[in-house]
Amino acid sequence: MPDRPSMRVDDEDQARARDAVSAAALFAVDPQALVGVAIRALAGPVRDQWLALVRGWLPADRPWRRVPLNIADGRLLGGLDLSATLSAGRPIAERGLLAEADGGVVLLAMAERLSAGTVARIAAVLDDGELRLARDGIAGTVPARLAVIALDEGIEPDEGLAAPLLDRLAFRLDFNGLRRLEPEASGLDAASIAAARERLVKVELPEAVITALTATADLLGIASLRAIWLATRAARAAAALDGRDLVTEVDGTIAARLVLAPRATRLPSAEPPPETGESPPEPENAPPPDSSSQDTPPPEEDAEQPPIDLDQMMQDVLLAAATAAIPPGLLAQLKAGAQAGKARASGKSGAVQKAATRGRPSGSRRGEPRAGQRLALIDTLRAAAPWQRLRRQELERTRQNPSPPGRGAGVRDAAQLSKPLDQGPRVLVRREDFHITRLEQRRETTTIFVVDASGSSALNRLAEAKGAVELLLADCYVRRDRVAVIGFRGATAELLLPPTRSLVRAKRSLAGLPGGGGTPLATALDAAIELADAIRRRGETPGIVLMTDGRANIARDGKPGRVQAELDAMAASKRLAASGHATLFVDTSPRPQPSAAKLAGDMRAIYLPLPFADARALSAAVKTVNASGKARG
Repeated sequence: MPDRPSMRVDDEDQARARDAVSAAALFAVDPQALVGVAIRALAGPVRDQWLALVRGWLPADRPWRRVPLNIADGRLLGGLDLSATLSAGRPIAERGLLAEADGGVVLLAMAERLSAGTVARIAAVLDDGELRLARDGIAGTVPARLAVIALDEGIEPDEGLAAPLLDRLAFRLDFNGLRRLEPEASGLDAASIAAARERLVKVELPEAVITALTATADLLGIASLRAIWLATRAARAAAALDGRDLVTEVDGTIAARLVLAPRATRLPSAEPPPETGESPPEPENAPPPDSSSQDTPPPEEDAEQPPIDLDQMMQDVLLAAATAAIPPGLLAQLKAGAQAGKARASGKSGAVQKAATRGRPSGSRRGEPRAGQRLALIDTLRAAAPWQRLRRQELERTRQNPSPPGRGAGVRDAAQLSKPLDQGPRVLVRREDFHITRLEQRRETTTIFVVDASGSSALNRLAEAKGAVELLLADCYVRRDRVAVIGFRGATAELLLPPTRSLVRAKRSLAGLPGGGGTPLATALDAAIELADAIRRRGETPGIVLMTDGRANIARDGKPGRVQAELDAMAASKRLAASGHATLFVDTSPRPQPSAAKLAGDMRAIYLPLPFADARALSAAVKTVNASGKARG
């Protein structure tokens, strides 16, 4: 007999599999209105099975296009077909992939890594149902009514689809841990999906269902109105799939479970019973009232019962269904994602800076190739192509009616006047067409760990602080960041480890850090600022991680005294804030201290109490600091 936990896991997997099949059916019924599906899973048989299921249920004539991760804007949106333009001598537009998918489905591979620009362009097309193109001398509007299936292959909790894209997709499915789907158990096939698609135009949506879905979204903390709209569209598709022309409570329950539950940001709290002025109920052992009393009239048999609020009952049912369908650990993941902030984009080794002659190509700009700059040949030809017909006509007119030098075709085409037109260049390029290649380099990131080894910190949790720093050092090593360690205790702050990539040296410097003595916090901040300034002058990006309880008791001059030490620490914090260095303040006190939080505010640092900072939160916070430093740098 299997144990109960195993049975519970099997039940959850079966429920997830049923939801996946239901989402596939609803999406196949009305893909454009439901906009799309986000699937979080690595490539595997379950994901392939779901995609094959959806493609089999969609009409055979619907386009199905796969968008690779690093697709160029010209291929995604359309633009100038350079080869055809050069062959024909006139501008020829290229049809983009989004326009090719009009009326069908676009499959986004590795969607969690899409750039912000690509996400914005796809979101605009999803909103408008058309593609507005104005690039490479070509302007126009083409229909692009499409749906999206976004494949999210992220592993870490802070890896996922961009919010603008995720908010527009009706369904969010997670296939991690699923072994297989069982679509045959649903009794659905392509014929039933097609019949539901035809019936959809007749389905009516009562206002009571809209009210219930809206109330459910509010109780789950869903602020987006788009989620309610998508839920109503899912409810209509569910009714059509069930062969009905009117949306009922059952359809609203399906929509709440599949659309609203994955978007929940909080659990609905039970409301207290309404307060009334009535006296409290009598105890159970109180004697029953005398029914023969003349003061109490006998109850009437046909007394009216209080009316039943059907709308409230529907809201309660939808809320219960959505609450039960909230994925396990969803709220914890949301919290971790909020702590991570913008850390998702900071996994690379340094900030991006523009360069003239060295680095990776990063687009192009107008300009002449001078001082070693590279000519962007393709972009130069692309800029010249739309003007070939006019330039050839101008050149022909100049041949027929020669003008004084410097007029007519001008010096730029003067060399061509003596040649027959058919012997001239295939492409007439002028100075204003020149484009040079943009280059960019990545600056190294150096994380400065400032560790409090004073007596108060050692008494509290110096060992835990060292362990946390070692975790952060390992994370910096993975990102190829350089690290430096400053320890402070007694009356001084000492640079224990200059900037290095050696993880062994960093751990060795921490292991030899003794504890005890006063807390010269101002001196430590001054040392951190000086080192960060030196790192910035070398063209690198510094970030400071300060681990202390914030209880300064040694002034800048090395004399003990809490009052003066706190004033010096406050001044040093404001100096750190003015320097603009990104800073993380890790409070190592057993309990979070208001004074430490205020100090972190003075230095404009991210405040993170160590009691609530596990390894993942610390790593995410350091990534956020590095990302902030890159933005400022």
